[in-house]
Amino acid sequence: MTFIKSEIRSGVYYDSAVLMKLQRSLIDLPGVLDAGVVMATEANKDLLAQADLLTDDIKAAGVNDLAIVVKGGSEEAAQSALQKVDELIAARRGEGVSQEYRSQSIESAAKRLPSAGWVLVSVPGRYAAGVTREALGMNKHVFLYSDNVPLEDEISLKQEAAQKGLLVMGPDCGTAIVNGVGLGFANKVRRGPIGLVAASGTGLQQVTVRIHQMGGGVTHALGTGGRDLSEAVNAVTARQALDLLRRDPDTRVIVLVSKPPSPKVAGELIEAARQAGKPVVVDFIGYATAMRRMDNVTFVTTFDEAAELAVQLSKTGAQKEDDFNPAPFAPEQRYLRGLFSGGTLAYEAQLVLREYLPAVYSNAPLSKELRLKDSLTSQEHTLIDLGEDEFTVGRLHPMMDNDLRIRRLEKEAADPEVAVILLDVVLGYGAHPNPAGELAPAIAKVRRAAAENGRHLEVVAVVSGTDEDPQNMAEQVRALKEAGAVVETSNDAAARRVGRLLRALNPQGPTAPSAFAEVNLSAIKEPLAAINVGLESFTVSLAAQKAEVIHVDWRPPAGGNERLANILARMKSKT
Repeated sequence: MTFIKSEIRSGVYYDSAVLMKLQRSLIDLPGVLDAGVVMATEANKDLLAQADLLTDDIKAAGVNDLAIVVKGGSEEAAQSALQKVDELIAARRGEGVSQEYRSQSIESAAKRLPSAGWVLVSVPGRYAAGVTREALGMNKHVFLYSDNVPLEDEISLKQEAAQKGLLVMGPDCGTAIVNGVGLGFANKVRRGPIGLVAASGTGLQQVTVRIHQMGGGVTHALGTGGRDLSEAVNAVTARQALDLLRRDPDTRVIVLVSKPPSPKVAGELIEAARQAGKPVVVDFIGYATAMRRMDNVTFVTTFDEAAELAVQLSKTGAQKEDDFNPAPFAPEQRYLRGLFSGGTLAYEAQLVLREYLPAVYSNAPLSKELRLKDSLTSQEHTLIDLGEDEFTVGRLHPMMDNDLRIRRLEKEAADPEVAVILLDVVLGYGAHPNPAGELAPAIAKVRRAAAENGRHLEVVAVVSGTDEDPQNMAEQVRALKEAGAVVETSNDAAARRVGRLLRALNPQGPTAPSAFAEVNLSAIKEPLAAINVGLESFTVSLAAQKAEVIHVDWRPPAGGNERLANILARMKSKT
């Protein structure tokens, strides 16, 4: 018999990394069978329900409420765990940023670190625009990691920044490298003559790590946020970043990476690239063009092509396919389940797989007819982007927390029709410190369970990282291989391997810019100094890279009361 105890806390805010650690600490307590610590959004309530952790009081909670729920083997164990919450939170927060790096506001942080030209923002989406406006008002460039920011706010923020000659990278910008310093989920790559602009976090990571692996190097890698190349936003940040790299004397080759942009925006951005006076490699994933090359602009179709060509151009101016034997698989095994933390890696994998499979369903599909009816329930060939908003509201990103992916891995592997699991393991600053330490045991467990039931389960993992990343890439690869996974460092190669295997099992035919002020080159040429507002792990990452940084102990204005917060904001604007 099990017992569930829950608690709702209103008007509180904790770093999502603290919440993740709290959940794990609760699970580790004696007599605790499972636990959940999330903001009470509808998506998180659904996930709690899937884990049999949803209580009536959590059902009634609002999105600004923190839900803490514990399942214990006894009522005493569950109640005792809840009583330790405050003690655990205090202990976990003490493990983060030291007091010397902390301030109570952006204003006080800027006084302590006058050289700070950047503000990193990773607060909940409903507050992110306000924090970004405050930073722009202080003439700071912004790395806006926060997602769930309304489109109208993104447009107004970028227009305001462009008028001031400032950059807003984001919202939902997961990766950047500025003058050798990684922001967000960046990898440690060598310095070199290749500059990048990307409307994709993991896409930017994959191209930069492949450049590193191929012997090349990077000057700067500037993210834009996934919506920047839409017609509504009109590629404000992409245009600014392209112009910066055009003027940067150390950048000899430029790479542009994005999911398919608006055709109008794509045409204008390509024309701007033609005027750059430098070789430009364009990977608009899935973008149809009749020409492979246009003046100094060369079009490619995968991350690998982009990296390889960029390395070749920076220096100047056939892999054998496996033969797959379907014999180890049970007759009913024929489907793929992909579990990705990187959105654009998931997107590229779908593009590759459509050459092999009749249809791949997803919560972030290539076309609307392939959208899953329920993201929690797979059908036929399915590839899930666990970094989509529906999974990250009030929950740590899957690059930092493997809990949700492991639960989904166990569920998918138990399906007797599943033959292949495809997943990504993204390394680098800001990412989970040892993802294979959690994923490898889970992979070994589900493969053993499949074997005990007379099935062979193929697990293919693409490890996106470098030999200099803090997670120790060689150890990550070794652990995954020992668990029985096939490991690739190329997303393209991993997806093609999976496609060839699935085809062997079940052969089927695959079915003009707004004016803006010029951004001063100092934004990317001076040693990076930053103010971090949000995730403490980003401050830790910057400090580890020897960058100057101050962490702001941010709290929602007016305790999360939006009406009172709006009144206070209007009063402040009049002073």
